[in-house]
Amino acid sequence: MTEPFEADMVSRALLAGIVAACLCSLVGCWVLLRRNVFLGEAMTHGMLPGVAAAALLGVSLMLGGLVAALIMAVGVAAIGRSSRLSSDTSIGLLLVGMLAVGVIIVSRSQSFAVDLTGFLFGDVFAVRSADLAVLGAALCVTLVATVVGHRAFVAVTFDPRKAATLGLRPHLAIPALTVLMAVAMVASFHIVGTLLVLGLLVGPPAAALAWARSIPRIMLLSAIFGSLSVYLGLLISWYAGTAGGATIAGVAVLLFFVSTLLSLMRNRWRRVSVAAATALVATGCASGGAPPQTTDTPTAATHDDVSVAGAREIEGALTKLVLVDPATGDTSVYDAVDEVETAIGSYGPTSTLVGDGRYGYLRTGEKTTVVDAGAWTFDHGDHYHYFATDPAMVATLDIPVASVSASNTVVAVRGETGATELLDREKLGEKSVEPVSGIAVGPDVAAAVPYGSRIVTVGSTGRIQVADTDGVTDLSGDCPSPSWAMPTRRAVVFGCATGAVRVTGGDKDLSVTAMPFPADAPPQRPTRMDHRDRSDVFAGLSAGNVWVLDSRQRAWTWIPAPDAVAANTAGDGSVLVLNRDGTLSAFDVNTRNETARVPLFPSPIPADGPQPVVDIDSDRAYVNNAAANEVYEIDYADGLRLARTLRTQVRPALMVEAGR
Repeated sequence: MTEPFEADMVSRALLAGIVAACLCSLVGCWVLLRRNVFLGEAMTHGMLPGVAAAALLGVSLMLGGLVAALIMAVGVAAIGRSSRLSSDTSIGLLLVGMLAVGVIIVSRSQSFAVDLTGFLFGDVFAVRSADLAVLGAALCVTLVATVVGHRAFVAVTFDPRKAATLGLRPHLAIPALTVLMAVAMVASFHIVGTLLVLGLLVGPPAAALAWARSIPRIMLLSAIFGSLSVYLGLLISWYAGTAGGATIAGVAVLLFFVSTLLSLMRNRWRRVSVAAATALVATGCASGGAPPQTTDTPTAATHDDVSVAGAREIEGALTKLVLVDPATGDTSVYDAVDEVETAIGSYGPTSTLVGDGRYGYLRTGEKTTVVDAGAWTFDHGDHYHYFATDPAMVATLDIPVASVSASNTVVAVRGETGATELLDREKLGEKSVEPVSGIAVGPDVAAAVPYGSRIVTVGSTGRIQVADTDGVTDLSGDCPSPSWAMPTRRAVVFGCATGAVRVTGGDKDLSVTAMPFPADAPPQRPTRMDHRDRSDVFAGLSAGNVWVLDSRQRAWTWIPAPDAVAANTAGDGSVLVLNRDGTLSAFDVNTRNETARVPLFPSPIPADGPQPVVDIDSDRAYVNNAAANEVYEIDYADGLRLARTLRTQVRPALMVEAGR
């Protein structure tokens, strides 16, 4: 077990391999967590033209490989941002292109002196003192960068928007991670070669993920697995006479499968133990009663083949703000993650702007202009898919929009004249206005909300119905004088003169639950409510009060707020209220007490013209200030901290959020 390492050549190879394993473990953890394995593979192959050109010019091969790897990474980012191609398509194209350039340089150069086999597969037994020095320097630099940038790297890996709002500069953190990836590859390719370096970069961290959850522990355990791979690989290579670099990479991959198998066996044994214990308890405590069943969740798709033509699926949700100047109709889409504003067009005086999570609907005269914000979330029932495309104006509707509600596939547009149109939501992305086939709603419908593949409606008389391809069915319940309608993730909620109703159910039967106003409620009732997309809690205004409705608990709460301009809630037990004096307040819904207040606008908000809104998502709120051409991003979970001030080109008097 130790005799092979008595030779200087092998002991030097062991030392170099362990240093390379530690270096790759620091970087490989981020490669896995950011799902950049294919990019890493492309960068290792893309080093070939850089190394070949460096050999021809007589400069450092490592410098040439580093430059080529960075060119590959920059090219992938540039193509991904400037086209509709997905990231894996751009990576594949550049991979083939860089390989082609490398082979051309090799084939056309009679004086090419680089050992191509050594470059591709490494020569671990030919490691020199200079190579050890380079590896040691690369490890030190990477370790320092990992420690210093740890907080920024974590934030940009799991939530780029939060990284931006915390001032962690994701536009610098992401390139820094790419540079560290290139440094690890270039410094290690002498050990295992460019074709096999990904084994050390991915294999040990992947094996560590089965046993550790915190990032530092994953890195440490990965370094141990990587070092073990180097030792076992050199040992096998010595006695079996195999290529050292390839054997090391193969052992690293084999350790991943062994680690995964052991982890599965551990989990299975744990599940068996838990099941046995549960069976014993259940046997002892059984009462013979059947478990209760709930119908409060609509049927969700169980497959995962979601795709949208012309769009790319992304790893996390984006935040886009559709901004409109009502005087001119100047419209833009502001990317709150990258802080980039994209001008869409100018559509004339605009009186209304509403959104459905992807599209902004601008009422321009007697027509409606539809703007695609370029980001949206697809609710798949038990998880989400996130998509992005280029922001653009996509359609014009012959109806003056008053309100909009949508599901994944259907959008119900209600006009000021009372007519309701049901449109194919996916076709709007293809700049095509097409009605939904097989479903229709009557002319007496006062409110309509898509609920999966069905449409729940309330008529002018208060009658509640559901329409689908089989026709129209009456539901038990009524909603007199409907004023607002909104979907949640599991239900449809309508505002009525008597309070609200909640419609829920599965594939077959829908049930209606009444949520009347309390008997001692103020006489002025809200006629409009807002909420975080898909949330079950709503907030609205009436004269002198902020109203909160928790539709899951069927509970109404009103909070005195005589100067309220706008209100919204994330359903976390608090409600945000924008006051006429320009301050933003947070109230505890249960106690009705104000818990925080911060100055936001530099002067009182004028009562004339479009009023500011409070758009809210899972961890941020956005408030528009048209007079200053600013949008304020608020971290409402951190004492209403002003996270960022987004400065806009378009006067943002009208605003809706999309993407999340």
